[in-house]
Amino acid sequence: MEDDRSVRRTTFDEDALLYDRARPTYPEDLFDAIDRRLPADRPRTLEIGCGTGQATVSLAQRGHRVLAVELGAALAEVARRNLARFPQVEVVTADVERWELEEADFDLVVCATAFHWLDPATRFARVARLLRHGGLLALVQTIHVAGSSAAFFTEVQQCYARWDPATPPDLRIPALGDLPPASAYGLEDAEEFDAAETRRFGVDLSYDAARYLDLLATFSNHRSLPTAQREGLFACLRRRIAREPGGTVVRSVAFELSTAFRRPG
Repeated sequence: MEDDRSVRRTTFDEDALLYDRARPTYPEDLFDAIDRRLPADRPRTLEIGCGTGQATVSLAQRGHRVLAVELGAALAEVARRNLARFPQVEVVTADVERWELEEADFDLVVCATAFHWLDPATRFARVARLLRHGGLLALVQTIHVAGSSAAFFTEVQQCYARWDPATPPDLRIPALGDLPPASAYGLEDAEEFDAAETRRFGVDLSYDAARYLDLLATFSNHRSLPTAQREGLFACLRRRIAREPGGTVVRSVAFELSTAFRRPG
């Protein structure tokens, strides 16, 4: 629902420092793959939904001239501090769906773990207008996949069934090899873009209970739970993680990178 999307996409700004601390960075191989598709050496890059700069830092280190747009004022302020050492980076606080630029001819538009918050009916057309002809769109999504802690994630569905009944009862985490070849965002079918490619980069991330719950506290579906339900869920998860070897759990993720070029016209 539109109202739900509009509300949930603002929840990340409620604790920007937690978001900065808990969210993982992206693998450098992912940025290598982006740069290999770019014809420009020092591309003019627009980043949509930069958060606190997890992806922006890697882009800046590679010489990108970045204009980063972030909806949340608190997140944007943390991003400015994190990126202060890069004079070629500017962070703007704005809603990209209502934001207009006088000159929109970027070599690259990047949106990492945020494209799903844009209106599905208009998002491809909107980002296409921000790119020069032949410019590259790069979309990054984080997908939870089955790994060494698969049994843990199966068992904790009991915690979700009790404290978050809206969770689908048959929810299963897919294996990396079982993911469909096409982009989850449907970039291949967007009429504004051509020569789409999708790649995935598997990473295992180890968490103790405190760090794992910090991560979950940055997810909009967990943040939007009523306080009593969220506390009950987190207590259940904490107890279950304590039974894991070493009191840690491995969350395996696939960072999905989808890229395509803006068509002429």
